[in-house]
Amino acid sequence: MTAGEDVGPRVVAVILAGGQGRRMGGVDKATVMLAGRPLFAHVAARIGPQVARLAISANGAALRFAPIPVLPDLPQRRGEGPLAGLLSALDWAAAQGAQRLLSVPVDTPFLPHDLVARLNAPGGAAYAASGGRDHPSVALCPVDDRARIAELFASGERRLRAAFPDAARVEFEGHPDPFTNLNTPEDLAAAAAHLAGATR
Repeated sequence: MTAGEDVGPRVVAVILAGGQGRRMGGVDKATVMLAGRPLFAHVAARIGPQVARLAISANGAALRFAPIPVLPDLPQRRGEGPLAGLLSALDWAAAQGAQRLLSVPVDTPFLPHDLVARLNAPGGAAYAASGGRDHPSVALCPVDDRARIAELFASGERRLRAAFPDAARVEFEGHPDPFTNLNTPEDLAAAAAHLAGATR
């Protein structure tokens, strides 16, 4: 995907789609339909214009995400959570010649259209917050951090929050909350109702 005209230093993004969707009945949450499109397509539409390139961190059949490239976990990291996906994405970002990597979850269809611009402002790593809650899965980090994060992972750490100990916290507002996670069928129905109302 091509970027918008102004993304600052070269920024690429990864959509973290490795969750098992247990509260959705064990379905592939990334491909759950919302307002006629799969969830990953909603997130890609929000993020794609803000970055130079976009990929998805997921295991299984890559064709379900076409034409977006898919980054599977390395065999030794499979099933080890979102930090494993972040490491694969950092390797990919480095191969793209990128300077910074944005990570976002696949179940957040209301991400801000200015997410990259606002997270990019502090200069180092930054993560999003809203409504008094931190969202470490929505973060922008220097690609040069990958060696440090790989060491953290090798030590047994699996929390995304631990990957950004000195990151800036950037507060966002909006209705619905721009970082609302769709975890249950009820969440999905509420999101569909909001989108239906917004298009009237």
